[in-house]
Amino acid sequence: MIFYKSEEEIDIIREGAQILGKAHGIVAENIKEGITTLSLDKLAYEFIRDSGGIPSFKGYNGFPNSLCISVNEVVVHGFPSPYVIKEGDIVSVDCGVHYKGYHSDSAYTHPIGNVNAETRLLLEKTKEALYLGIERAIVGNRMGDVAHAIQQHVEKEGFTVVRELVGHGIGKNLHEAPEVPNYGKRGQGLKLQAGLVMAIEPMVNLGTRNIVQENDGWTIRTRDRKPSAHFEHTVVVRKDKAEILTTFEYIEKVLR
Repeated sequence: MIFYKSEEEIDIIREGAQILGKAHGIVAENIKEGITTLSLDKLAYEFIRDSGGIPSFKGYNGFPNSLCISVNEVVVHGFPSPYVIKEGDIVSVDCGVHYKGYHSDSAYTHPIGNVNAETRLLLEKTKEALYLGIERAIVGNRMGDVAHAIQQHVEKEGFTVVRELVGHGIGKNLHEAPEVPNYGKRGQGLKLQAGLVMAIEPMVNLGTRNIVQENDGWTIRTRDRKPSAHFEHTVVVRKDKAEILTTFEYIEKVLR
């Protein structure tokens, strides 16, 4: 069942998304060669709690941390750990905030220092694909329009879309209907209506689209161990232009 959100509910999600955006900004300030991924998790946890939010991921189906931190060939759901970030790594940081009963969710993949040109292009095109998908998230379009925009943009560069993992509706629950795939055909799938809040999140691989799950039951990596990029926003379907509820503003301030 799909739960369409009222303007009051959307306001709460937007408020919580500001906490989320600032938590991402704190991670962006500190993510660099020589720091452990576990120390980034601690910073995000403390900020979210001090700001009146609850980390959405911590304890979710037993997940132990506030952030999913996925390095290089890890697609999503990586555990923060004593791993020390190195020059040339790409590090995906996925975070959710539960605030006043509603969740928001976003992800950003960071290049660390001197990343090779092919991998930088992967990050650039995956981020562009996110925004192209969001452009299609308007009343009257179909889910396939969103998915196709993402798929065609990255595939024309020779990259591949992960198919087993999808975006999702979001609200009182972190994961709600509908599923939001990153591949599909224009004009097919759910007809989009005003008030649908969903997390759009392209997961794109440099090599083949095939993935495997590690024995920890969480970590998803590329089968060929080539890099994978992940960008995500929580958005609401509107009549003429989708509204992005989450923000990369605080990350981009650091990067400027």
